[in-house]
Amino acid sequence: MPDEPAGGSPFRLPSPVEELVDPRLEARGVRLLLKRDDLIDPEIPGNKWRKLKYNLEAARRSGQGGILTFGGAYSNHIRATAAAGARFGLRTIGVIRGEEHLPLNPTLSYAVEQGMILAYLDRQTYRRKTESDVTEDLRRRFGDFYLIPEGGSNGLAVRGCAEIPDEITRDFDLVCCPCGTGGTLAGIAAGLRGEREAIGFSVLKGARWLDDEIRRLQEDAYATTRGRWRVNLDYHFGGYAKTRPELLSFIEDFERRHGLRLDRLYTGKMMYGIFDLADKHTFPTGTTIVAIITGPI
Repeated sequence: MPDEPAGGSPFRLPSPVEELVDPRLEARGVRLLLKRDDLIDPEIPGNKWRKLKYNLEAARRSGQGGILTFGGAYSNHIRATAAAGARFGLRTIGVIRGEEHLPLNPTLSYAVEQGMILAYLDRQTYRRKTESDVTEDLRRRFGDFYLIPEGGSNGLAVRGCAEIPDEITRDFDLVCCPCGTGGTLAGIAAGLRGEREAIGFSVLKGARWLDDEIRRLQEDAYATTRGRWRVNLDYHFGGYAKTRPELLSFIEDFERRHGLRLDRLYTGKMMYGIFDLADKHTFPTGTTIVAIITGPI
């Protein structure tokens, strides 16, 4: 899959690394670098492109007539998959959790504008979306397709995200990223060298299963586990898509200080966690952290 699609603007790869100067971190002896994956492409940003990159290549080689994937009504993965399908000339089908609601929200409207076919599964059936009877029914409805899981996380997604550490040319000790399905963290950890470590900040409440899922994803990609990682479960702010006043205040203050708008679902929670852990002296003096800005909301 080319990094510069025909007729489209080139992807910005490697994405830039910028130093964030903040007196609160300086007081704790912590240096913070931002890996701006949100600048890779306006329509297929950040970890969405990294997860899709090798899956798009596999879909094209498979000859299965396009891609089918899953997501909620506001899924950034659905949006990005639709954009990628339009960019690279692949048919896309988005299976949405729940019933259809008209008019379509902006996410689903955009997906349809990009040529994505939408289908809906009731919530009970959606929970069984990986079971063979559900996928076979979808094949009867839509013909053959290349299946990408919800959120885009599979072995090929891990391989795409594993390219992130080698793009960081400055010295660092630790990489941090938001963590939803675990694919980005699994890839980053696999791509680390030496004693460096990756921390994923879970945006889901009670996601103790993530360690097992990260191991499964790495084994899918490499037939073994690689790298050092841990999942922090303390900064979900109530669970996916949930917020609290202190998180929203932090995001507003961060934008005033640094001119960068963090999203409240992923990067805002990660960044709040980094600053809070630094304030608690969790990181040794002299630690350099790279925070992955995985994309805009």
